[in-house]
Amino acid sequence: MAGSPNAAEKQQPALKRSLTLTLVIFYGLGNIIGAGIYVLLGEVVSHAGMFAPLSFLLASLLACLTAFSYAELVARYPVSAGEAVYVQEGIGLPALSRLVGLLIIMAGIVSAATIVRGFAGYLQVLVSLPDVLVMPLLVLLLGGFSVWGIAESVTVAAVLTAIEIAGLLLIIQVAAPGLLQVQPELSDFRPLLQGSVWYGVFAGGFLAFYAFIGFEDMVNVAEEVRQPEVNLPRAILAALLLSTLLYFMVALVAVASVPVETLAGVQAPLAYLYQAVTGREPLLITLISLFAVVNGALIQIIMASRVCYGMGRKRWLPQIFSRVHAVTRTPVVATVSVSTAVLVMALYLPIETLAKSTSYFLLLVFCLVNLSLWRLKSRGEQPAGIMCVPRWIPAAGFTASCTFVLLQALFDLRA
Repeated sequence: MAGSPNAAEKQQPALKRSLTLTLVIFYGLGNIIGAGIYVLLGEVVSHAGMFAPLSFLLASLLACLTAFSYAELVARYPVSAGEAVYVQEGIGLPALSRLVGLLIIMAGIVSAATIVRGFAGYLQVLVSLPDVLVMPLLVLLLGGFSVWGIAESVTVAAVLTAIEIAGLLLIIQVAAPGLLQVQPELSDFRPLLQGSVWYGVFAGGFLAFYAFIGFEDMVNVAEEVRQPEVNLPRAILAALLLSTLLYFMVALVAVASVPVETLAGVQAPLAYLYQAVTGREPLLITLISLFAVVNGALIQIIMASRVCYGMGRKRWLPQIFSRVHAVTRTPVVATVSVSTAVLVMALYLPIETLAKSTSYFLLLVFCLVNLSLWRLKSRGEQPAGIMCVPRWIPAAGFTASCTFVLLQALFDLRA
């Protein structure tokens, strides 16, 4: 029948498969790096103090376990709305699959809103403009890039990613002399024997985990990647490894170069660090930081709109979200809806609330994604020719994600 859903779907233009392995790695790096350390380093230090580098390693370990699960699942099911599909295949409850998709969309929206607020904070270093003017203009610009086209918008993101990586390397370079002058003694590490210190490390790790989100977003552009079964698993693991190395080094030189009590809670932490170490105005690093946070928000908007698109195709959201523009080959309705929600969140919620909410959303999704892969493996379903991880990986990822949620809930109740 001409009016059937299947016939209507066939008349819809498909997403354009144009992303290479290199572009996807940059897409992931831009999402991970832009979403975190340029904005939240000061908040992590306020909890963990001089042990902030441990918080970043703890967060990386948690992210790494789940990243391996994602790498196998995206090779099995290279489609948009990836997590919702994984949970449906592994657990088989449509209502739960819809919930997972909605959580991912909310995480992307809240994450982008966090970054938009971070942009406003860095911009204050250069020029004093009201947030109510800056944030709507930024979201409008990012929404326009997202609608423009996937190859074009991800190429813009790749250029911005190269700039933000250069910014982190600049911070490491100027602060490295302070690290070389440190002569640690055994007594410096004795506080680690106290439970209160580990409370701070875990609390900081929960915030630092937000700085690693992004690898999971890569699966939601699977329908726009060339050879996604091969390229996406490689890109996920490469992006996570590179970001971990950069984060640890930046956190290490930061706590070694300036007093942690002055760095704690600073809204533009890398600009402050650059100025404190060099004595110069932080114009360059502030400009780079602005590029970084813009990049992270752009990629989150792309990701959330693709999940809306994928869920619309599955009829888990209204079908209007699955409409693809015939010229740009992008989901315009989904992108405009996501951008509007980002602006509302950015205007009305503080940055730490946004970051914590994102972490909660994603940790719950990580629990379900790991459980889904474990169930698939328990059934003996092992496709040939794709990346496969041992069964203990999703089990460990599930346990670690659930433990982190419970620990943070206890910390928040105690606070």
